[in-house]
Amino acid sequence: MSPAGLGLRAAVLCLLAWAGLPAADRLYIHPFHMLVYSKSSCEQLEKPSGEAPPDPTFTPVPIQAQTSPVDEEALREQLVLAAQKLQGEDKMRVATVGMLLNFMGFRMYKTLTETQAAAGGAVFSPTALFGTLTSFYLGALDPTAGRLQAFLGVPGEGQSCTSRLDGHKVLSALQTIQGLLVQQGGAGGQARLLLSTVLGLFTAPGLRLKQPFVGGLVPFAPVTLPRSLDLSTDPQLAAEKINRFMQAVTGWKMGSPLQEVSPDSNLIFNAQVHFQGQMKGFSLLAGLREFWVDNATSVAVPMLSGTGTFPHWSDPQRNLSLTRVPLSANVGLLLVQPHDAAALPEVEALTFQHDLLSWTKNLAPRAMRLTMPQLALRGSYDLQDLLAQAKLATLLGAEASLGRISDGSLRVGQVLNSVLFELKAEKGEQPTEPAPQQRLSAPSYPLSSPEPAGGREQPFSGAVGAAASGPQVWGEPGGMGGQGA
Repeated sequence: MSPAGLGLRAAVLCLLAWAGLPAADRLYIHPFHMLVYSKSSCEQLEKPSGEAPPDPTFTPVPIQAQTSPVDEEALREQLVLAAQKLQGEDKMRVATVGMLLNFMGFRMYKTLTETQAAAGGAVFSPTALFGTLTSFYLGALDPTAGRLQAFLGVPGEGQSCTSRLDGHKVLSALQTIQGLLVQQGGAGGQARLLLSTVLGLFTAPGLRLKQPFVGGLVPFAPVTLPRSLDLSTDPQLAAEKINRFMQAVTGWKMGSPLQEVSPDSNLIFNAQVHFQGQMKGFSLLAGLREFWVDNATSVAVPMLSGTGTFPHWSDPQRNLSLTRVPLSANVGLLLVQPHDAAALPEVEALTFQHDLLSWTKNLAPRAMRLTMPQLALRGSYDLQDLLAQAKLATLLGAEASLGRISDGSLRVGQVLNSVLFELKAEKGEQPTEPAPQQRLSAPSYPLSSPEPAGGREQPFSGAVGAAASGPQVWGEPGGMGGQGA
């Protein structure tokens, strides 16, 4: 059986963005003032409707139209540029958005793992979730806009314009958070990371979209592709066409995340995220190695091996060990391994019940050789299902007021978020066996059984104690691709 088809409980993968703030008291007393409309913006928004021209609209081209493949290196450079511009007030804004998406992420991740438990787990990007909800906020009118703002965690005190969330500021902050994740250090730094978001807006023929709405999504999804197709005649065929289109544009092996579209809908929202990390100093071992799914089941998968000095901590009280593997200047993979493989569920629960930041304060440098599976994890979910679980099924339902997306009668169908998470050996590394002297000079830590693994970001400025966090990718993977994606 292919490793990609197995539901391996390799547990928790999470990437956390941390923004340290010297003025933490201001953050917690007035955390949202950086995200609402300014007085000058409100003056423009509150002009009588007769003075403002209507928003220009366009009809999306057919799904068969020629489309250039995604250039992930160019997308990465855009993110890095956004991070390099971070200064002053923007740091507060980024930290506040990080805090909001962290709270939202934990809440919805719990819901997702409960709904997908039977399928073997879930891979989840809180940034994609928060960006998706903010995208719909950009397109919403009251009362839907007010409900979305409250769900995003920003109270709208009163009805004044200056208490309204500015969705453009939020999406810009999300772009900066992602830029900080992929930003490299100086010469000799860690290997390059890729983090790409592609959005497909699929409409029924004849539906016109508003240009300001689509243009406003660029910070969240720099590649936004509006396309039209028949959604009602054959819902399964429409889903197949959408899956093929996204695969052709991105080249990412997401499987078939969309099984069927809602035949009465005229808008399908399909966001896909690709995170790829190259592990500096790690090489791909020759052949396949045994990986234990549980105490009784093993599977042959490609394995990575690397020798070096890694921050490490063994906690006999909680019966687990932590090891941090740097992926970039601001990102690291946090490997959480139970001392007893049978205790994996308890360790998984501990990972999300405790403050990872406090745990990592105990890490100390230790020379070791690490061996771990080469990962390719993928997962998807329909946000409409999560909203229904959260008793908010009508938030994006038939009664939703989304007049900033289209002047037409909008009926939102699936709102899909899909994630592909890959860890590979550093480019150029050749398949090797660990050298004998490496085996003798450093303790060996083969991760040949399931272990919770979390990637988290270290502080990029200010005091860690004042940090607000924003997770990037979490998951209990329902599938581990042994050959990469």
